[in-house]
Amino acid sequence: MTDPTERFVALVHEPEHSIALDEGALLIAAHAHPDLDVAHRLEQLDALAGTVRAADPAGVADALFSAGGFTGNTVDYYDPANSYLDDVLDRRLGIPITLSVLMIEVGGRVGVDLVGVGMPGHFLVGVPSDDPAAEPSPSRNEVSAAPDLWFDPFHGPEPLTIGDCASLFARVHAGSAYSHPLHREHLAAVGPLVILDRMLANLQQTLLQRSPAAAAWPTRLRLTFPSVPRARRAELATILGNLAQFSEAANVFDELARELPPEAAARAARSAAELRARAN
Repeated sequence: MTDPTERFVALVHEPEHSIALDEGALLIAAHAHPDLDVAHRLEQLDALAGTVRAADPAGVADALFSAGGFTGNTVDYYDPANSYLDDVLDRRLGIPITLSVLMIEVGGRVGVDLVGVGMPGHFLVGVPSDDPAAEPSPSRNEVSAAPDLWFDPFHGPEPLTIGDCASLFARVHAGSAYSHPLHREHLAAVGPLVILDRMLANLQQTLLQRSPAAAAWPTRLRLTFPSVPRARRAELATILGNLAQFSEAANVFDELARELPPEAAARAARSAAELRARAN
């Protein structure tokens, strides 16, 4: 198999409309499972598509989350296996984003256009609007239109209205510091780059809590995306430094020092020097 890191980096630098989300998700899993056979797992997705009886969003949802038995892992939500698409296929358990990727990719195989929806705190699947005047999501992602119907694969096959989404949003954030109400832009479609980065961010946080040393590789992969904002690069470099990846972290701060205005560049250079001192 091609080195999964090399292939992943090549994939995320393709034009966004060409990025194979299923392959990207499996390449993430391949970093944890070196023997993963990506081609075989893609065939499993093909086989699941063969179980879809009605080629519409409800038919895809029913085939996977009713008849197919895929469901959200409510017993151990933060199990890293929930973030690996091969484990999701084997265990039929996942978190919202991996179950959404599953639905999107199975839907695509039977001609059903579905998109990811990056609602804060809980990922969803959207059905693009049929309205030709609908505006695309205002982001770096190439999507056909904003959704007007949604699915929550974590909780089952039933479609959601915007009112249902607002109720879900309130439940997800009940008791948290996130007090903002749901806005329509929270339900906009996002493309594969955002989806893959969010998968890695979820995995990064899970591993930092459960197995910190293992969190370096998802952090490293997030730095390989095109046009990573400077603030995020600094944040990710700091995480790498905290994980004792001193040289890698210093290199990121060196790059930032070459790009930033003088005062900020000086701070980045000091961070790089401090990291290298810790490595000695």
